[in-house]
Amino acid sequence: MRKHWLYIIILCSLAACLLATGVPRLGAANAQPASSAIVRGTVKFQGSVPKPAHIDMSADPKCVQARPGGGMTQDIEADAKGDLQNVIVYVSQGLPADAKFEPPNEPAEIDQKGCMYQPHVVTVRANQELKVVNSDNTTHNIHPLPNNNRELNQSQAPGAPFSMTFAREEIAIPVKCNIHPWMRSYIAVFKHPYFAVTGKDGSFEIPNLPPGSYTITAWHEKLGTVFQKITVGESETKTMEFVFKAVPGS
Repeated sequence: MRKHWLYIIILCSLAACLLATGVPRLGAANAQPASSAIVRGTVKFQGSVPKPAHIDMSADPKCVQARPGGGMTQDIEADAKGDLQNVIVYVSQGLPADAKFEPPNEPAEIDQKGCMYQPHVVTVRANQELKVVNSDNTTHNIHPLPNNNRELNQSQAPGAPFSMTFAREEIAIPVKCNIHPWMRSYIAVFKHPYFAVTGKDGSFEIPNLPPGSYTITAWHEKLGTVFQKITVGESETKTMEFVFKAVPGS
């Protein structure tokens, strides 16, 4: 009996020591944080989808060699169902004003291939590296035209990548090539990670969103912006649909 009580005393003393030294109890190390919300949906174009215009690349024989049929404009790209791609969908209001987000270590990338920018719309975080690639066998010139960031105008020989960064949020920065005037793209810079670009089916998804009330904005280069307000709870998934209508001159 005396040995039995001695074992109990030793075990209790050991448990107290572990708690005092900060060793977690069983299961505490595996506790999961509160789950975040997801906002997903689609963007539609209402009306007759304008036909893209043909791009004549004959000014540069190497562009013709890379893309014999020429290119097509990308300012409004939608399928027969009106699914609209290249729309930036993002949280524009609702995040804490003092929230700080570190940029990812992985670079974003924009390529010049077939004398067109790929992707047509690229998204980056403030101070995230944007790698600029020239996959063509001709010299290009990349010229972002920001209002809220430092302007850059740089020629680029084939196979000579370089990088750029943007310090401040800006949606969205037009980009052109001074050598090939048909080349156009857009760079959107965000201070937070809650954004997406619609794919060919017009779909988007913004994951890992903290529960709360937000304004979600959809931006298109020709059709402007539309927005909706939404409230999402913990672990909740909500679906949204944005609709753009044709504007005069589009």
